[in-house]
Amino acid sequence: MEKEQFIGIVEGILLPLFTGSKIVGEEESTARDSEVAQGSGGTVLIKPYKTDEYRLIVKRNQPFKSNEVALIKSIILELIKVAEYNITEPTYLKRLQTTAIEKAICNSLSETSSETLLGLINQLGQWVDRTYEGRRTSFGIVLNESQSIPNKIDNLKYPNVLQSDFSALLSDGKLSCLEFDKDGYIMGHLIMERIRFAPTLCPYEFINFARLCNEKRIGIALLESGDMLLFKNRELMFARRRGLWNSYSHEEIIQLLSNRSSHTIKEIRRAIYYTALDVSFSGSGGCIVYLNKDKSEQALSHINAYDILSEKHYELKREMEREEAGKLYNLDNPDYEEVVKNDFSTFIQSPNCVKSATILKIIGNKKFHELNRKLREELVAMDGATIVDYDGTIIATGAIIKIEAGSKAGGRLAATKTLSRYGVSIKISQDGIIQGYTYDKKAFKAKNVFSVG
Repeated sequence: MEKEQFIGIVEGILLPLFTGSKIVGEEESTARDSEVAQGSGGTVLIKPYKTDEYRLIVKRNQPFKSNEVALIKSIILELIKVAEYNITEPTYLKRLQTTAIEKAICNSLSETSSETLLGLINQLGQWVDRTYEGRRTSFGIVLNESQSIPNKIDNLKYPNVLQSDFSALLSDGKLSCLEFDKDGYIMGHLIMERIRFAPTLCPYEFINFARLCNEKRIGIALLESGDMLLFKNRELMFARRRGLWNSYSHEEIIQLLSNRSSHTIKEIRRAIYYTALDVSFSGSGGCIVYLNKDKSEQALSHINAYDILSEKHYELKREMEREEAGKLYNLDNPDYEEVVKNDFSTFIQSPNCVKSATILKIIGNKKFHELNRKLREELVAMDGATIVDYDGTIIATGAIIKIEAGSKAGGRLAATKTLSRYGVSIKISQDGIIQGYTYDKKAFKAKNVFSVG
């Protein structure tokens, strides 16, 4: 395979699975080097064949884990097989390449039932373009690797069941699902709200499903949007969104939210990541900022007093406004006058504070990580930014940010990059991509530190 062809395959098919990854260069290689290997700084080194004299260097902001390197090796192996068929028809080639990705994913999730898992994924994939009584359907499927039912009957195998229209009514992937054994024969129907509590790493609406998907059960959820989610070990492991497969590294992102600071609290970081994940799958988009310790006062310069929810931070802002109010260009500004003259309890009753007063009434004195998870999602999904202090105090939500002069980015991205000066700033786009930024003091600009989705 020519290098240009291999680069095209890597960029077009492999890299989208690991959001934010890119080819950053190449190095010399010999036949003694592996086709896929972990490189320095969390990179991955890849080449198509053992005898190739180069290896591409692939990097993303969060380091590649060992299991991801193994997945990449499996994917490369499958894609090389497809390339050697020399297929020129674009649609057929793309289908084979997608299947190669899916086959590698299935091998990574199951050592014993990967072929059955791949068959279930392909079968559900046929429902992406199908409707039942004029509407798109959602499915929940569980593959139980530890079970093999006796007295198997051919018409109860997954192709026969899932090809039938009636199957569209039997599960939704949130509260109900169909269970198949390791060979693909139907075992029964499960109501997931009966599953006992267990910690999960997944979007809020799939908590019950994820609890069901333990070490021996692999879950597949097909959404009405056509997106497909794969669960195991009570985690969302992979998702096919916008036609592309994505891999999730939850714990690595939660760690990156610490911004290399010892003052952050893992419970808060976890709540922030969960909320970003929830907003990602809600389709609304949002912005969350987790401030470094002692950075709140600087961040307040970008926040309107009418958006502030914390009395402590309002008093800091009030002092800043008091200094501004004495300047000549602000002598006739009624907003400055209202802030300077009123304490928080009076100010929050202003007609301009209806949103803030309402939110304050809803959240009470609770910190961000103490709120109900669904409420956190709804707050972050509001137009504007949610700013959380290092100790979890909610400074503002739905805040319209005063961005840096000369910014050329869209409003949400510009706000995210502006606030990255003061902590980890997260943008969640409407199409579900989560991007985290911090500030690079040497380059004097925001730096993307993680991407997922």
